[in-house]
This record gives sequence, C-alpha cells and structure tokens, in this order.
Amino acid sequence: MKPVSRLLLITSLLAAFSVRAESPQEPLLLADLAAWTETGDWAMADEIQGSTQEKKWKSVKPGKAILYNGAEGKTINITSKGSHGDAEIEVEFMIPKSSNSGIYLMSRYELQILDSYGKADNAITVHDGGAIYERWDESKPEGSKGYEGTPPSTNASSAPGTWQTYKILFRAPRFDAQGKKTENARFIRVEHNGVVIHEDVEVTGPTRGGAEGPEVASAPVIIQGDHGPVAYRKLVVRHTKFE
Repeated sequence: MKPVSRLLLITSLLAAFSVRAESPQEPLLLADLAAWTETGDWAMADEIQGSTQEKKWKSVKPGKAILYNGAEGKTINITSKGSHGDAEIEVEFMIPKSSNSGIYLMSRYELQILDSYGKADNAITVHDGGAIYERWDESKPEGSKGYEGTPPSTNASSAPGTWQTYKILFRAPRFDAQGKKTENARFIRVEHNGVVIHEDVEVTGPTRGGAEGPEVASAPVIIQGDHGPVAYRKLVVRHTKFE
C-alpha cells in the first residue's frame, strides 16, 4: 500500500471510531509488581539483558524499573488489579532468542509476543510476533481446532535481546441493556516498532488461552508468564472511549 493511501486509511479508521471526551480516568501503569494481583516469580530489575543465542536472560541487575518473569522465565500468568474497556496501550518489551509471551487485553484477546526476527512476511502466521492470536474449539477435529486469528501485515520484529514496542488502539465489545453483545471487540490499529501491522481487525470472541466465561465490557489485562523469559519496561493502558 502506498504511504498516502495508508495515511488516508488510518485517518478514516480513526474518524469512524472517533474518541468521545469523558471524565478522565487514571491510566493503568502496569510495569510494576504493585499493579498486579498474585505475582509468582515475577520480579523487578533496573537492567536486564536477554541472550541473543539462547532462551534465557544474559544478565539481571535487581531494581525497580523493569518488570520480568523471574530468573527461569517460566512462572504464572499475572492479572492486573485495574480493568479497562476502550483503551490506548503503549508497551515496551524485550525477549531473548526463541522466547514467547503475550498480552491479553481485557483478559481475552491476545496480542502475541514471539521471537520472529528475520522470518519472511509470507511465512508469518497467527503464532508469530505481532499476531492477534487464533481462537480455539476443542470440539473440532484435529487440525481444525484453531480458527480465525490475524497475522501481522508485515514482520516488524527486531532482533532478540532488543527492546521492542507496541502501540495499540483497542475498542471493547458492546452490549445492550440486557447484556447481549451487539458488537465484537476490535483492534483499531496496532503498531509494532513504529510499523502499522493491523488496521480495524474484528475479534469475534476470546482467543486461545483467554479468560473463560462470557465477554464483558471491562476486564483486567493478563500477561503470559509461562512460555519463556519476557521483560516490560513500559506497559501503560490509557482509558478512552471510541464511538
């Protein structure tokens, strides 16, 4: 897509989901142990380095600036104390080689974190870095249990051991007065390392591993902590309201 065409598309998407001003809520500042309920082996560091050759930390200096999932990189998923609906989300994360994690918006809709550095665009799937993860139906035959999901439009992953960014505009599902869902959740836009990788992606229901039970209008963030080392030096959820 030409740069001008992309700009026009983004502008039209933001106009379609225009922001409505409301009384401001304090943002959720989640790169801190105090922001979560049970934390398992998650800890804080001042400096951390991920190996570029192995699925492990190269070095960790304890402190208060960076949230990471412990020395082994295999602990519990954590759930934020605060909840969100429509939101603007900024993330700075780092993983070592071959590592894997994910951020579940509203506990249900996963944006994948994976070391996909160097993988060709035509080989990228719903399991790669930047993907909106697939949904899952255990009752389906083998080979077809996973469905939907959206790979990133391009592979914007940087090398393992480097800090990466996500910027996300997320619109929560809508419900009528009786609690019936009237509109699905949407990732209005996702940028990975400054590159737009998703534009107006509808999510018909929770992705695999998301919270069980019916969808809701507001819920906590969940971060995956059991698939490999991951660190966050920024994770801010700003409440907003999209029409």
